[in-house]
Amino acid sequence: MGEQPGTEALMRRALALAAHGPEADPNPRVGCVLVTGDGEVVAEGWHRGAGTAHAEADALAAAGERAAGTTAYVTLEPCNHTGRTPPCAQALHAAGVRRVVHAQADPNPVAAGGAAWLREHGVEVVGGVLAQEAEALNRTWTHLVRTGRPWVTWKLATTLDGRSAAADGTSQWITGPAARADVHEQRARCGAVLVGTGTALTDDPHLTARHPDGTLRDAQPLRVVMGERDLPPHARVLDDAAETWHLRTRSPKEVLEALARAGVHHVWLEGGPTVAAAFMYDRLVDEVVAYVAPVLLGRGRPSVSDLGITTIDEALRLDPTDITLIGTDVRITACLKETR
Repeated sequence: MGEQPGTEALMRRALALAAHGPEADPNPRVGCVLVTGDGEVVAEGWHRGAGTAHAEADALAAAGERAAGTTAYVTLEPCNHTGRTPPCAQALHAAGVRRVVHAQADPNPVAAGGAAWLREHGVEVVGGVLAQEAEALNRTWTHLVRTGRPWVTWKLATTLDGRSAAADGTSQWITGPAARADVHEQRARCGAVLVGTGTALTDDPHLTARHPDGTLRDAQPLRVVMGERDLPPHARVLDDAAETWHLRTRSPKEVLEALARAGVHHVWLEGGPTVAAAFMYDRLVDEVVAYVAPVLLGRGRPSVSDLGITTIDEALRLDPTDITLIGTDVRITACLKETR
């Protein structure tokens, strides 16, 4: 059977709905559009976070009896398992949906199989429509499911000559207010913000996601401090503004394993040069977001410690994906070539 006109447009609408969902949530962002045979949109839905209705159930609830005979456009293959909510594949079938068009196939073996179940029960299924766009929407969640570890973004603020602090240790502020505001936007999109005990003790960071006026955002990332040294009880990272974990290990792998078990799929690494080097050395950084200020220091702390590289042929090459001027600073986003 040929595709009805507007298939990609309807899937793009479903993707736009999915983007309303919370990016840092343990679950993927999913959107759903129910459409009649003549192209009338009956209902729309999206997933609003763990424990709430999945996108398909949200749309079915809005449609009621009008769902019968419709085509469902869903950004992720309908699930076929019972978690906090019933299986979406079975809900679509029970509502009388005659056809399901999905984008990304579900990479989670626990939830996958919805498309096959629907076909076995007489529902026409078409998969792979705008699959790349759907996977990009849930890039970090998909990475966790496929690799077993969170996607790690290393954020650094540096001078033009690669310094993260002056010779006397001062580092506030290398970048301007616009770049610092952008960091808070980026933090809010992640499940966890991570530093080492050295940064926690030296800079006493708050590690919260704040609005430009300094007030806290509604949703906060998990604050994580890794390292064996104790933190003083008055440390700002230990206040009640957000949950904090102190993981007493120097192993990046152990930290990521603990976060993966908690459903965190995107880690925002803000640690100093030592922690950054540990993650880079173990090839556990997937992306770098560098805020480069038009500042020269000449001396001071480097942005990253020794990586064991002795020749240019061994240099870690990154693939830039975005370069943006933010205020007076330049934000460079780049992926490690082997992780793209």
